[in-house]
Amino acid sequence: MIEYNDATIENLIFHRIGIESNISFLSNAEYDLNGSEEEDVLKKVFLKPFVGNTTTYEFKHDIELELNTLFKLARDIFNGGDFYEKSKDVHQHLKSVSKHPNIKDGDLFIVKYDDVTMGNKSHEALGIYKVENKETFIETKSDDTGLSFKKGIGTRRLDKACLILFNDEPYTVFVIDNGSTETDYWINDFINVRYRNDYVNSTNQFLTLTKSFITEQIPNEFEVNKADQIDLLNRSVEYFKTHETFEKEGFEKEVFQDNEVIGSFQKFNKTYTDDNDINVSGNFEISIQAVKKQARVFKSILKLDKNFHIYIHGDRNLIEQGEEKDGRKYYKIYYKDES
Repeated sequence: MIEYNDATIENLIFHRIGIESNISFLSNAEYDLNGSEEEDVLKKVFLKPFVGNTTTYEFKHDIELELNTLFKLARDIFNGGDFYEKSKDVHQHLKSVSKHPNIKDGDLFIVKYDDVTMGNKSHEALGIYKVENKETFIETKSDDTGLSFKKGIGTRRLDKACLILFNDEPYTVFVIDNGSTETDYWINDFINVRYRNDYVNSTNQFLTLTKSFITEQIPNEFEVNKADQIDLLNRSVEYFKTHETFEKEGFEKEVFQDNEVIGSFQKFNKTYTDDNDINVSGNFEISIQAVKKQARVFKSILKLDKNFHIYIHGDRNLIEQGEEKDGRKYYKIYYKDES
């Protein structure tokens, strides 16, 4: 989704936020990068985790956007505000919303970038990271002390992070939250975002909607077997892989074909989007990255008891289902070549 090879770090600072211990501290100054090797390491730690992130958000507020604290702080930094002073405000904002007893202490990193790329366009960006869990590292020594063990931050998954791309307001925001499922303060209280109405989310949401319809709704209304369902899943993904633009009517005819199934899908579409508070327009550009990610969960495996797995990738007409007189079920598969 994003590319960071040409990105540069303009500003970096870290503070300590104490929730459990109630011990916090603010750094006295920004961190001075001493060379490209350090910058490359930091980019791998802080930007690489967003590369596979295909869900985009934007800042929101129930009354008006100006009341979203992090949006205002990010915009002030983008407009040239004092980075050090604003970083202290970010620290204070995070601490003020960290009320739940399960929230952990952590190191707060705030990083200003230039030339972060999305969709072939370069953007200034702001990354905010809270590191709650550190890795253990082994350090070898050449003297007789042997080994020492230290705690630090490596390239493992981030606990909590957001990356704000400074494009059109209310900006594009990527979110990572790998913390406790018992709290949602990071995304709802600290950042306060909603799904962005863009082609990436439209691709993601329509594929998820389609998968739910095929696997959950169709079996309740129509007589279909697993092979039929897999065929529909395959055709859905194939449509998104072979078209640059999504067109709803064309998708319905190409994938579902039968008018009754199409009518059922249209009803399901409306109910699903209303229940999940999402807005998927009838036509949108297809996100290749989102399709690649979603295709992994569109299972094309037909599992038969514990004996066989059949992978169905192509022509549904080459597999037939039947039942013997003694009740044993079978599939008949036609093929030309064996490998």
